[in-house]
Amino acid sequence: MSADIPLPTLFTSVLDAASKAYDLPTVQEETQELIRSALADLRNLSSRISALSLFSPNEALEDISTKDLVYLLVPFVAAELQGRLKAVERDVRMAHLGTAQRYLKSFLEMLEQYEVVPAIERELYELRSGNVKDPAKRRELKIKQYQKEKELRTRIEVIRKRRRQLPTSDSGTNDFDLISSLLPSPSPTQVDFDDEDDSETDEILRETILLFLRLTYAQAHGQLESMNQELELLSSAPPPPPLTASAPAEDQRGKSREEDDMWKLDTPALSAAGSGPLLDPSGKVFGPGHRLPTMSIDEYLQIEQERGKFISGGGPQSEAEPTSSEQLAIDAEQDGTAFGEEKAEQKRQKDESWARYTDVNAKGAGNTMNRG
Repeated sequence: MSADIPLPTLFTSVLDAASKAYDLPTVQEETQELIRSALADLRNLSSRISALSLFSPNEALEDISTKDLVYLLVPFVAAELQGRLKAVERDVRMAHLGTAQRYLKSFLEMLEQYEVVPAIERELYELRSGNVKDPAKRRELKIKQYQKEKELRTRIEVIRKRRRQLPTSDSGTNDFDLISSLLPSPSPTQVDFDDEDDSETDEILRETILLFLRLTYAQAHGQLESMNQELELLSSAPPPPPLTASAPAEDQRGKSREEDDMWKLDTPALSAAGSGPLLDPSGKVFGPGHRLPTMSIDEYLQIEQERGKFISGGGPQSEAEPTSSEQLAIDAEQDGTAFGEEKAEQKRQKDESWARYTDVNAKGAGNTMNRG
């Protein structure tokens, strides 16, 4: 049955299911059913690709036809779907991650074998940000990797527009839809890419696929690093407590006991004999003559601070900060902004006021009788 389905049709059905699962919550059973069905079809597709010997280690990249080039993405799609499988237990999740890692490593090895990715890009993505200790260098590395991915996506969008397809940034479009658009159409009305008249179309399609392979190469390295970090966390996590048959019943009894204790009234504190007055006569009870606090300590400190009873500032930190005049001069230098013009006017008025004061009060005037 499935052996009679053409490879493009089988891969398209896988990508359609993956695209639907991409937009659905992972925890839903409908999503998991789509993922499991797509993975089963992918395994069938991979075995048929191996039987047809579409890719051989003895071949170069130029020997692979354009219509077969897109099937290099099969391990990448399998890793994407494998990572979305729901797993409640830790061991199951670790097994899923291990399988996804094997898919990604196989994908990377195949691209490096055919030299799809330039050496400069390989060196860039082989550097893991987690191994870089310097935060500045780690941030610079991430920025370079992000810029390279953005550049590749932009070039892919330009080529897709030349092919009269939607850009990848269009809402609702994901990588699975993009891969599906790169597959040859099974329609008989579609002109074959091997036709000599369509050599230009073949070149455009081949360039798009190669650019997308370089983009997924970068994504695969990022996913491998994230999976390694998740595996480290799962490995170092404490094992869950063993569950026994009586554990659910004991948990239910514990919850009922807690609810009963929550609504139970406290018994009165009586004497040792169990009888007597409610309050101990020797106990210290506030009476009418006692002075009770009218505010908290925080409220009192807030009032005292508003009255100016506390001195703030000073020290090396205050010495390093600019004074009010220095700050006003700095703000006045912000040309071209309303805030800068306002501060410049304040500085001008302050300078004029000081000039008038120095004209009225000569230097040295004032208290000349008590010079010490």
